[in-house]
Amino acid sequence: MTLETARIVLGGSAVDLLEFSDSMERITEHLEAPDIPPLAVTSINLDHVHHFGSGADWSGTLDDDGPAPDAAHSHLTWLNLIDGAPLAAQAGRITGRAWPRLAGSDLIGPILALCESRGTRIGILGGTADTHDRLLAELAVRYPALCVAGLWAPARDELNDSARSEAIAREIRDADTELLIVGLGKPRQELWIAEHGLATGSRVLLAFGAVVDFLAGRVTRAPHWISAHGLEWAWRLALEPRRLCTRYLVQGPPAYLAVRRRGSIAAPWTPSPAVIGVHPHDGATATRFVGFVDPDEHADVAVVVVADSTVSVLPLLEELRAECQDLRLRCIVTSGDPGRTSRPELLLQRDVILVPTERNRGHAASINAARAHIGRADAVLVLDGTGEVERGALRTMVDRMNRAGAGAVVPRLLTGDGATRRHLPKEPTVGRALLGVTVDKDDSGSGGRFSAVYTDAESYEHAHQVRWGFDTGLLVRRDVDDLVGDRDERFTAAQESDYFRRVRETGAPIWYEPAARIRSEASPGVRPPALAALLAANQVRFTRRYRSFGYALAFQAALAVTAARHWTDPAQRTIVRTLLTGSAWRTAPAAPPEPVAVTAAEPGPWGRSATPAGTIIIPAHNERATIGRTLALIAPMAALNQAEIIVVCNGCSDSTASVARRFPGVAVYDIETASKTAALNVGDAAAHAWPRLYLDADVAIEPTTVRAIFDSLGTGRILAARPEYIYDTTGASVLVKSYYRARRRIPTNRDAVWGAGAYALNASGHGRFDRFPDVTADDSYVDSLFGSDEKVVVPTGSPVRVFTPRTVASLVAVLARQYRGVSELGTESTTAGSIRSLVASVRGPASAADVVCYGLLTVLGRVRAHRVVSRGRAGWERDLSSRALPPDLAA
Repeated sequence: MTLETARIVLGGSAVDLLEFSDSMERITEHLEAPDIPPLAVTSINLDHVHHFGSGADWSGTLDDDGPAPDAAHSHLTWLNLIDGAPLAAQAGRITGRAWPRLAGSDLIGPILALCESRGTRIGILGGTADTHDRLLAELAVRYPALCVAGLWAPARDELNDSARSEAIAREIRDADTELLIVGLGKPRQELWIAEHGLATGSRVLLAFGAVVDFLAGRVTRAPHWISAHGLEWAWRLALEPRRLCTRYLVQGPPAYLAVRRRGSIAAPWTPSPAVIGVHPHDGATATRFVGFVDPDEHADVAVVVVADSTVSVLPLLEELRAECQDLRLRCIVTSGDPGRTSRPELLLQRDVILVPTERNRGHAASINAARAHIGRADAVLVLDGTGEVERGALRTMVDRMNRAGAGAVVPRLLTGDGATRRHLPKEPTVGRALLGVTVDKDDSGSGGRFSAVYTDAESYEHAHQVRWGFDTGLLVRRDVDDLVGDRDERFTAAQESDYFRRVRETGAPIWYEPAARIRSEASPGVRPPALAALLAANQVRFTRRYRSFGYALAFQAALAVTAARHWTDPAQRTIVRTLLTGSAWRTAPAAPPEPVAVTAAEPGPWGRSATPAGTIIIPAHNERATIGRTLALIAPMAALNQAEIIVVCNGCSDSTASVARRFPGVAVYDIETASKTAALNVGDAAAHAWPRLYLDADVAIEPTTVRAIFDSLGTGRILAARPEYIYDTTGASVLVKSYYRARRRIPTNRDAVWGAGAYALNASGHGRFDRFPDVTADDSYVDSLFGSDEKVVVPTGSPVRVFTPRTVASLVAVLARQYRGVSELGTESTTAGSIRSLVASVRGPASAADVVCYGLLTVLGRVRAHRVVSRGRAGWERDLSSRALPPDLAA
């Protein structure tokens, strides 16, 4: 290697070995030659190693000087000069010859003299307005012919604002600045140059830190004899102990050890082993696609959308289709609860691969299920179904992956209002566990240096290597994904520390790319107790896996101590109990069943049918708050002609009908009579297919359950059927929950057709009666027509959800209607037998209290039913408490 190109690596930072004259020659060359890339000059000292060396927060950020992402654009060339006695000494040990220190404070005088003689226009970025006044006065005396194009003194928040920094760069360009002195301090000045240096139009940019204060006379330079003995740091520490104490006494020693341990001849830059989005046959980015590629085609990126919420993923799919103008994308949507996450239109997305998975298995399990369907793809991107992808984000991430040779890329995550989330975690340590904020709040941006996430704005404004991130929006190169394999499903939170650790162990760097912006649901400042405990368990599990037993034990104890300091918080009490017992998290969940991938175009239960398998009839009286929730589950069956769905609005005074009509394929009838049985008869008259499922408008049932019910009525002696059901008591009062706990234990309730809010009949079963009579309890009436060998409870993996009343008053009203309906039919009451069965099932004080509660509420319901009948005020008692909840799908 020649003197001009000699480069070594000290502590992970590249250093160019030059004499003073060579460095001045390089600067002069770039000032005079507009056809070569601009030159960025920085001083390499221990502070630089701390920020940019191996394992540092900004490691590799300034080394990205390989091929430009676009041939039409230039890039900066970095000149890294030795500044600091420890580095000069180590360079001498490696090369066998002495190298001079070329500190910015030593070079700035000759550089300004050069600019004065050439008429070069200089600019200065950094410092304060007062410092600039003093600086101009000093420059006028020392360099009277120097041409100053401008001085800029932005506040820190301006530098952390990309838009404002871009505006400053334009101002510098408009001022025809040829040489720019950037004195913002490390690492901000280097990061700003890397991000905005090209936009300034300057030929040379000097990251010279304190030279602005030196030139202005605000800081006195050390005497020559102190500098010559390598003690300038002690001089500056004595002048500014409060500001520089951490740098020299805390950060300096580890950086010095890194320099002594790690020194080598620098290897040349090598491109990424896999180039994504640029295809050999045409050498350009694909721009021909407007949809997702087929499963057997090659894709640049396979996008895995984890759709485990009730929020529609259709807006996200449309955003991804726009990205197809830049990249070949394959889209895989995992659905842990297919009926809830698959809006009617989703199954019609014929180019989307749907992967049903077992419900509530978690984020990691959903991704693992999707990995089997990635196919031929160069990279894998994970997105949350609630996310929003800003246009061009995927192309930007792929460019970063190609340019930096990254194994994975993390985007900037935004909250719903556009603010940047604090989503870059730090290494879990005992110190952070003991001195940081509590576990359920550590991604809120609080906690300072002991926070579990980076809170400084620079970390989120500049591209750099990171160690951790969130799974949401993570782009992983395919070869790296294959090496790492499945995610560990015991780490169920989105902050997949174990997965990121395994990515790093492959040797592939992980990069953060702030220009790629993805919105996701904001992480709450205070989490539910169960989730907070899970996060604590995850941290302990991670530490046990990668640290010694003693360290992991100390870490667990530190977390417990921190949580115990906030004992009044229920979440912190839960964390303490979890950490002390380990019972909630020691055992991993069972592996999910093998998923089956389907698309809307495939035949079978998820594809379009030639004829419907049956009819679903839904009577609805003022069910605006619930009809959307119910139809969101089953309307895809109507859209694909798998089932005929008829909604009969009877006596509605609200917008039930208009809500129902939003769902493609659903037939909606509106009658004036407010009668459920009248609505059932209208539905029967309009229906064409058998069997028929009669479904209450507030009951949630999934397509797979509907198909199972229809299949059970196809052959044999079975004439009537109902699905298994569960009571959803979310938000209910203590007494209501107690009542339904007891009701679940009544044996006779388990075999009856009534109770689920859903029952089905085939044509032969419906032949037992002509029309539904005008009775209150239609399900009890139907149940009475069949023997035990003619009806069946269909076992399914997804029981229907019966939303119970939330208040005692609502429950008593519902019970009154039920008892009135039984009395209308003249059937014998089973209450006494039910209570005897419950008493026999008592196993302790809790179950005994449930029996007492059941008995008392039963009596209240009967008393109310008797009063209503005796007063001649029989009406339609309704449970309005559950119908107000949840509103998520009603709109």
